[in-house]
Amino acid sequence: TMLTPESRATRSSMPVPTSGASARVNQYGFIETPYRKVVNAKVTDDVDYMSAMDEGRYTVAQANAELDSKKKFVSDLVSCRRGGEYIMARPEDIDLMDVSPRQIVSVAAALIPFLENDDANRALMGSNMQRQAVPLIRAEAPLVGTGMEERVARDSGVSIVAHRTGVIDQVDATRIVVRATGETASSESRVDIYNLLKFQRSNQNTCITQRPLVKVGDLVKDGDIIADGPSTQLGELALGRNVLVAFMPWNGYNFEDSILISERIVRDDVFTSIHIEEFEVMGRDTKLGQEEITRDIPNVGEEGLKNLDEAGITYIGAEVHAGDILVGKVTPKGESPMTPEEKLLRAIFGEKASDVRDTSLRVPPGVTGTVVEVRVFSRRGVDKDERALAIERSEIERLGKDRDDERGILERSLRSRLNELFPGKTVTGGPKGLASGTKLTPEILDGYTVGQLRQIVVKDDKVNDEMEALNRHFDEAIGLLQHRFDDKVEKLRRGDDLLPGVMKMVKVFVAVKRKLQPGDKMAGRHGNKGVISKIVPMEDMPCLEDGTPVDIVLNPLGVPSRMNVGQILETHLGWASAGLGRQIGDLLAGIKAKGESTDKLGKHLEFIYGEDIYKEDIANMGEGELLELGGNLTNGVPMATPVFDGAREDDIVEMLEKAGLASSGQVTLIDGRTGEIFDRKVTVGYIYMLKLHHLVDDKIHARSIGPYSLVTQQPLGGKAQFGGQRFGEMEVWALEAYGAAYTLQEMLTVKSDDVSGRTKVYEAIVRGDDNFEAGIPESFNVLVKELRSLGLNVELMESGY
Repeated sequence: TMLTPESRATRSSMPVPTSGASARVNQYGFIETPYRKVVNAKVTDDVDYMSAMDEGRYTVAQANAELDSKKKFVSDLVSCRRGGEYIMARPEDIDLMDVSPRQIVSVAAALIPFLENDDANRALMGSNMQRQAVPLIRAEAPLVGTGMEERVARDSGVSIVAHRTGVIDQVDATRIVVRATGETASSESRVDIYNLLKFQRSNQNTCITQRPLVKVGDLVKDGDIIADGPSTQLGELALGRNVLVAFMPWNGYNFEDSILISERIVRDDVFTSIHIEEFEVMGRDTKLGQEEITRDIPNVGEEGLKNLDEAGITYIGAEVHAGDILVGKVTPKGESPMTPEEKLLRAIFGEKASDVRDTSLRVPPGVTGTVVEVRVFSRRGVDKDERALAIERSEIERLGKDRDDERGILERSLRSRLNELFPGKTVTGGPKGLASGTKLTPEILDGYTVGQLRQIVVKDDKVNDEMEALNRHFDEAIGLLQHRFDDKVEKLRRGDDLLPGVMKMVKVFVAVKRKLQPGDKMAGRHGNKGVISKIVPMEDMPCLEDGTPVDIVLNPLGVPSRMNVGQILETHLGWASAGLGRQIGDLLAGIKAKGESTDKLGKHLEFIYGEDIYKEDIANMGEGELLELGGNLTNGVPMATPVFDGAREDDIVEMLEKAGLASSGQVTLIDGRTGEIFDRKVTVGYIYMLKLHHLVDDKIHARSIGPYSLVTQQPLGGKAQFGGQRFGEMEVWALEAYGAAYTLQEMLTVKSDDVSGRTKVYEAIVRGDDNFEAGIPESFNVLVKELRSLGLNVELMESGY
């Protein structure tokens, strides 16, 4: 998808069409998209691929134009586009027809349900903000989607997809071992090991983690999703959470798009996310000697070293706060550089530098979390420290486990093949204890190891030849396996290519758990964004008649002027979806409690989905599968409303009636604080909300004493540099307007870049004296130097005025 900014400068109001599901790239690098040919007002099944430039010359009908049984247009005038304009054309003037209704929007826009009911500007914001969603601890697919979620999740590459058909042999949180069951070449491994990413850092500091979806013994086919990635649930895109929303004002806390949320959202970690910060420190070889990563740091007490191991590096699992040492490092400071002789003597006797300063890596302000990973990189040829060796050992151990598991599967498959070949055959030679002439039975074979079974020779030459071929294939596979293992171990032990002058580098990863808090930005999929203003106790939130408090309160004034009515339709359909889920939950509870048959559940699913879908997908399910499906639907029955081809108003009303809810989609709400019923019914339902990557923790910043620019002697700017707040032109005008002359003078001199004035103020405060004079700001000196560089000699003259 091409990015379209929201600014007025760009007149384009929607992302550039990439016809997400069907586009291809031609030989010249242009995107082409398919069209059905229309001949004599009749739509054919011939498909032509065209670029955007070619398409402009033709009259193109939309994919959802109504056709009769002979594939002719029903209407006398059909909505079409020609040369970028939307027109009404006669059927005989139409040249082409879109293949899919979502062909004219981007992939991100195709994920917005009821896109056709949203204003273009808000749809643009909705598609852009989906890219800013933060992966949550618990991902949840939307109750109301568009049917594109599975396709997008698969194509994003964050999930793990099975490469070939097989049976799940082992599963844990870090890897999945699959035994291939299809035909494989002799040189090809019969085992697939999928290593899962666990708590890795993304470039945006969010958390990438994968969770297995399969159990031991499951049969998987080529292309099946076997592990979820970040922001996916059961192989579907899951950027946010479904929450119970009420559209109503609440004490002014949803003024100007503010969002009011319930304490339950924070308590149950509904929108909690994990962020991983990366900190690195380098040990360089300086002119004065080598920097050393060590636990022996001058002027630091035992309390400050509590998280460090003997190598001076923090241990995994340590809870760290702002200012804590992550990696201890000392840098030599001396009057004169060392001579080569001194360097040699120091290297021989291992003396520490006589005078060192503390340059340790510390946790920056505003970060509190847990150390989840440490990586130590050493230059080739430099001895590794104990921590680097420990990391290397654990990595080799993991590789060894992979090798041993793969070997075990190969041995088991060889044994099963030999168990098919040998029974009933007579032995002519074999391992010790197996007499010649013995007739082999499964019981006898079970008493021997795979190594012993390979030594057996029988009377049947055909079996012996087959046995020899099996042994040869087994030896080849084991040889390849060992070669791969040795190769990986050699790479691990080799050392790293570091920057010139860097002897050692340590990276520390700290995981920070971020709960939702006031100041965080949230949004729906319709461009309905806002900032959290208050977190209200559950008992004070407006609640339904059965006592259920709502999760989130949005301002109804955010809808009419923005013209993104899609959010209201989504809310209604989500409400129906949850109502149907409750009905299924009640049926399951009855089946569990009374041991009833699953017939009622099957009939209810037919009532919800309709006869066609029921017969195709559900009717043939066994009792266990039906109960599992019902269990997945208790929180709500997922609905897909494709772009430009989605649910109409009467479809939503039908679903609300099926769920036994009011067809208006509005309910009576009770004020949680007073217990009184609100005067009018309120629109309540389930809406899909995203937490965006604009978190208040990343933005809040305060400085006391910090770094200065060397040239201007003024404080640096920005949070990254731990800078100060700029006292700009408009702020100066404000102080001038107040007539606060001394405050203004202080701001522009001693609090900024008057070097001598700073020390004078400090001295005056120490003495308890309140007299001091402001000197000349450094920025004035910079200006004078600039002018001199232009050939204008500016001098300060003592004057009698």
